[in-house]
Amino acid sequence: MKKTGSWLLPYLVVGFIWGCSFIFIKGGLEFLTPFGVAFVRCTLGAITLYLYARFKKIELPQDRKTLFHIWVVCLLLNVFPGIFFALAETKVTSILAGIINAVTPLMTLLAILMVNRAEKPKQSQIFGLIIGFTGVLIVLGVWKGLGDNPWWAVAILLLAVTCYGFSFPYTRRFVMPIGLRTEAIVAQQLILASITLLPFYLFDGIAKDQYRPGPVLSMVALGIFGSGFAYLWNFRVMEIAGSAIASSVTYLTPVVAVAVGILFLNEKITWNEPVGAVVVLLGAAIAQERLRITRP
Repeated sequence: MKKTGSWLLPYLVVGFIWGCSFIFIKGGLEFLTPFGVAFVRCTLGAITLYLYARFKKIELPQDRKTLFHIWVVCLLLNVFPGIFFALAETKVTSILAGIINAVTPLMTLLAILMVNRAEKPKQSQIFGLIIGFTGVLIVLGVWKGLGDNPWWAVAILLLAVTCYGFSFPYTRRFVMPIGLRTEAIVAQQLILASITLLPFYLFDGIAKDQYRPGPVLSMVALGIFGSGFAYLWNFRVMEIAGSAIASSVTYLTPVVAVAVGILFLNEKITWNEPVGAVVVLLGAAIAQERLRITRP
């Protein structure tokens, strides 16, 4: 058995990078449109992972049926969420975007239960979902409307994490049985996402021709690390410590998102956002049976 330290460092790095993704998006929006942010991050990630695959001599899939299934995954994991998160962040804080992203485990569980209707949901799953979505209502402060957050921005954030949720059962059913290397799947996935987003980028990708170092470096970090190396490091954690620990990075990212949003963007936070975030994470932990409620 390998030492804890062998997976702890990449685990923390992945949590930090993905937690910072939301301020990187904010930076990119200074000179790119939401289409531009989605395209640039996918393209830089695709180049990074393609070069890694070539270095490791990993062959990318070429079969048309396989490519179609990976293309569907790229729509659910990269194209739609990439556009939706960037579009929403033109109106909401990176903190709110980061907290809503923490709903992903709940959406994944909900998607699995909807797809596998023959599978009867456990009591803990139902209880966790109810608690988690109650946390979302607390985050949004529904008792006072949505505050300064436009309803459509909140809706597309939830739609983005819904896409994340449905990507897992689709991948498990149509892509994983093929038996490809994970690096090959993700590299091809980002290449297809870049090709899909290219027409939108050419049509309306640049917001203004002002390329200050900070925003440009934000996009470089978002693409190369957020959409590139972070996936490889997360797979590394999965290989060493297992999928349960690797997937728990979702609990770390909203904490980072809140901290960096306050420190670097001077974003304001109301009491209900962190309280709601804790409730969301509690619900996700119960639904995933990370936290068990025992009866006397």
